[in-house]
Amino acid sequence: MARSRTPKFDASEVITNEIIRIIERGVLPWRKPWTAGGSSRPLRVGGEPYQGVNNFLLTMRTVMAGHSSPFWMTLPQANALDAKVRKGEKSSVVVYYGQSRKDAGGEDDRSDGDDRSEEARIFRFQKSYRVFNACQIDGLPDSFFPDPEPAPEHPPSEPIPHMQAFFDAIDITTVFTGTEAYYLPPVDKVYMPSITRFQDPRNFYGVWAHELAHATKAPHRLNRDFGLSKFGNTAYAREEIVAELTSVFLGQTLGFTAHTLEMNAAYLHNWLRVLRSDKGAIFKHAADAQRACDYLIARSEAGRAGSSAEAA
Repeated sequence: MARSRTPKFDASEVITNEIIRIIERGVLPWRKPWTAGGSSRPLRVGGEPYQGVNNFLLTMRTVMAGHSSPFWMTLPQANALDAKVRKGEKSSVVVYYGQSRKDAGGEDDRSDGDDRSEEARIFRFQKSYRVFNACQIDGLPDSFFPDPEPAPEHPPSEPIPHMQAFFDAIDITTVFTGTEAYYLPPVDKVYMPSITRFQDPRNFYGVWAHELAHATKAPHRLNRDFGLSKFGNTAYAREEIVAELTSVFLGQTLGFTAHTLEMNAAYLHNWLRVLRSDKGAIFKHAADAQRACDYLIARSEAGRAGSSAEAA
């Protein structure tokens, strides 16, 4: 009698299907203004912010569940704090990336020591684990539930000083004209409507971040290439996902949410087509977006440091 086998858990498939179901509803939760306990990013038990796809996933789940704490932890981590996950609470899947080395003899070495063989080969792997938000756990110290900070108010159609200073310092030319937002590779320029066309200035910065993200794909920057890109094709859709996620990550640092001028069925269809055809896409493109976000932050910091040196 043949034994029945439990299907192997596939984190990529489970996470991708979750995102597909959310997008099919037509509302993107990561575009909602939010903070949890004064933090704009999900935090590990030790206070370190999550990065890349885990940041995106837990941001989405925080918004959807309405959690008021930014902290997430595994069951053993909660138990180590003499706390207990409440019965019936559902965990969230996150992923961990690592690498192992196999030498010519086939031995597996996952340590960080020096290579013992010139023929050693590096194999990258993905593992998944489950975490719970602090709001799902009883008995945690009060430090896991920081008081929320009041949401700042910004006058309509006026620059927000710290955001404006950040973007002004980036050495990518932006031209403010017309009613459309786009990056034009042949001239390496971003074109943006004036901030006066935006009722909420945070949307202006969300669009600007999106277009600057596209500019990071240039060969002299991050050299990101998904193939020939035409409106509506797969290469175009993949780049749009990267730009969206870059705006999400950058907005967490500065205080705006992802935004585009065109949010319609075609835009959502682009996401769905890529995710349905490639269960690893969201992981790859979240990593691309994290690199783009880090690049823009570094360029802004360099620009502001240069301005300070000239003024001194």
